[in-house]
Amino acid sequence: MDRLEEIFALQKSLNKRIGVDTDALANDPERQKEWILNYCRAMSQEVAELTDSVPWKWWARYQKFDFENAKVEVIDLLHFLVSAAQILGMSAEEMHRLYTKKHEVNHKRQDAGYAVKDESDSRGLAE
Repeated sequence: MDRLEEIFALQKSLNKRIGVDTDALANDPERQKEWILNYCRAMSQEVAELTDSVPWKWWARYQKFDFENAKVEVIDLLHFLVSAAQILGMSAEEMHRLYTKKHEVNHKRQDAGYAVKDESDSRGLAE
């Protein structure tokens, strides 16, 4: 088992422990929408917590960069991101495959100057 597969297995186990069966939800489009929204909200909150780890208030001199907490918030984001992927029926293998495909698209965009927003180059990646 590679590390990403291990993360997916650990998250699936944690989700089951708290009463979220991602396998069942992956086959229920109505509940899928509900849970994707739940995870989006959770990730938004984790991004806010990550932001609060960084001294972003230029007017406040008391702030310090909480480097350790920033790392924990990134991991919290990963928990919810993997859960969302599982709700969509994605495996670690599929996530890796789509990531590498999208990574190639992003490099091509940079090579071309990425001067125009055009998402047609990403269509069909998940098929």
